[in-house]
Amino acid sequence: MTPMPESDRMLLAGARVVTPEGVLDGGRVVVEGGRIAEVAPPPAGAPESAASESAAPGPASLDLTGHWLVPGFVDIHNHGGGGGSFTSGGAEDVLTGVRTHREHGSTTVVGSMVTGELDDLARQASLLSELVEQGDLAGVHFEGPFISPCRKGAHAEHLLRDPDPADVRKLLDAARGTAVMCTLATELPGGISSVRLLAEHGVIAAVGHTDAGYDQTREAIEAGATVATHLFNAMPALQHRAPGPVTALLEDERVTVELINDGVHLHPAVLELAVRAAGVDRVAFVTDAMDAAGFGDGGYRLGALDVTVTDGVARLADGTIAGSTLTLDKALRRAVTVDRMPVEDAVRALSTTPARLLGMSDRVGAILPGLEADLVVLDDDLRVRGVLHKGEWVVDPTG
Repeated sequence: MTPMPESDRMLLAGARVVTPEGVLDGGRVVVEGGRIAEVAPPPAGAPESAASESAAPGPASLDLTGHWLVPGFVDIHNHGGGGGSFTSGGAEDVLTGVRTHREHGSTTVVGSMVTGELDDLARQASLLSELVEQGDLAGVHFEGPFISPCRKGAHAEHLLRDPDPADVRKLLDAARGTAVMCTLATELPGGISSVRLLAEHGVIAAVGHTDAGYDQTREAIEAGATVATHLFNAMPALQHRAPGPVTALLEDERVTVELINDGVHLHPAVLELAVRAAGVDRVAFVTDAMDAAGFGDGGYRLGALDVTVTDGVARLADGTIAGSTLTLDKALRRAVTVDRMPVEDAVRALSTTPARLLGMSDRVGAILPGLEADLVVLDDDLRVRGVLHKGEWVVDPTG
């Protein structure tokens, strides 16, 4: 990382700054002590093509004219990257994945696991919890083993189990207060009781890898489920006489829906349908990335299963999609260039909404005074040119 200047104060000026109130063209953001100290429009009468005089080249200022400045991305569903796995790797493997996604703009990342033996999951949760306590991860997400064999996706069927609240509690205890989400097939025996248990402990109950119908999903939402794990994927399709979980999850204002916007998991028309139905404030773009993200094609393991990545698409031997190789900067570019979303709407889905979901909106997810200086500099083509994490450059835009 590049340290802050000796003054511990830096002015970023001239960019199109995406704030919760809109876009400040030629805006000014002051960073001090690792936090955002000030957000302001350009000085009156300042030339459109340049930052103010106080942003003249110098160790404490940076002219970002012609660039976007957006809040760091918040990924609530991520299994690894850069060759490092959150699901089975050691601490260095996990940190490799964190660094990889951070370099692509994801300054806040939840470590997600996949189905495994209960004791193995508990041990991995304990390891991940230490990295949460150190500030490297934002929390732990259990995706499995409490999911439907009918909708298992890239999860080992022989390791699946019903969501017995005692087993759910064992994993929560292993995570030592760092668990933020658990994905369940809530129609299974113990599912509704487990949703209530999670809600009581302040952990998000997410409906996913489910074979539930519409009414069963409604029951789970009433019990406290508030997230749809990668909506449309690994759940029954929407049908005119069987609306299924998709309709129940989209129609309820209490539910935030995850969408994997990589061009593989969802057709653009389906993504547009979901955004229109839920509203952008209830959409969280996620990667569902496995360790090949930011690393390349080849053979990998995802939990207990072998995965082959070809042309950036991860699949099991039978052709089942196995997570993704997505990074959130790519999801942003696709949202704007393919899905025709305004940049500020895409930023809400990448940063603001997931931060709120995690209860972290007082720290990250927006460009506001007092929040951590987690910022991403994008060029006019929406490619990452700089990443600031807690006031330190992970990717230096001047380099």
